[in-house]
Amino acid sequence: MDRIHLFELEDQAWFPGVIRDAGTAYLRFMAERAGQSAALAQKIADVLDRNGETRIVDLCSGGSGPIPEVIEVLSAEGRDVRATLTDLYPNADAFSRVERESDGRIEAVMTPVDATEIGSERPGLRTLTNALHHFRPEDARRIFQDAVDARQPIAVFEMVGRSPIQIIGMLFVFLPVMLSLPFLRPFRWSWLPLTYLVPVIPIFVTWDGLVSCMRIYSEGELRKLIEQVDGHETYEWEFEEVAVPRLPIGVASLVGSPRFR
Repeated sequence: MDRIHLFELEDQAWFPGVIRDAGTAYLRFMAERAGQSAALAQKIADVLDRNGETRIVDLCSGGSGPIPEVIEVLSAEGRDVRATLTDLYPNADAFSRVERESDGRIEAVMTPVDATEIGSERPGLRTLTNALHHFRPEDARRIFQDAVDARQPIAVFEMVGRSPIQIIGMLFVFLPVMLSLPFLRPFRWSWLPLTYLVPVIPIFVTWDGLVSCMRIYSEGELRKLIEQVDGHETYEWEFEEVAVPRLPIGVASLVGSPRFR
């Protein structure tokens, strides 16, 4: 099945932030419960060590994504790792909460940040989790190009895919959204009528989840993108599936590290 770039509601500038925030909060909640965040922590630690980095610059952080738990896991191991959260549509409530609870280990950027134009002002390992599929091929290439131009390592993770089982599974996400909504943080009372009275939020998450599956880049498509990046040969590119103990399907990852720093 070829990649199809349908539209996701959360990508639209006009889409209500209160609904978008519910979707990103749900993604973070499910990643934590499934153990995906803890699994990514070990992979990210390995990439940090290989590149001599102690800072993470997270792109397209949504509702803060897995990075807060990653930082928590690494801190428990005695690692002094810091992170910066960024997004084109920052979730101010979630960002503020995470920043406040991080004991200074996480900085949140409250102004819009374009993932294709980070430049050299924010050094560190760039991470994108469940985000690259939002970008059309040329913009995805620009994300890698920007990292290569700045000589910064980059790690991309996708937790869904285009396999039939994953697409079919998205059809049943409606119920988990309704059951988990009271446990999402930071909680908003306005989510209740938008879930249980008129199921706007479950419909939104289901639609965007299905579209995400159709938008995912295959390894072959990513390799073609990388080949179009000027200077790609000065990087080592690694494709891998990160195992998640609680799930039958792992997390697809692509890591790019400068060969000479």
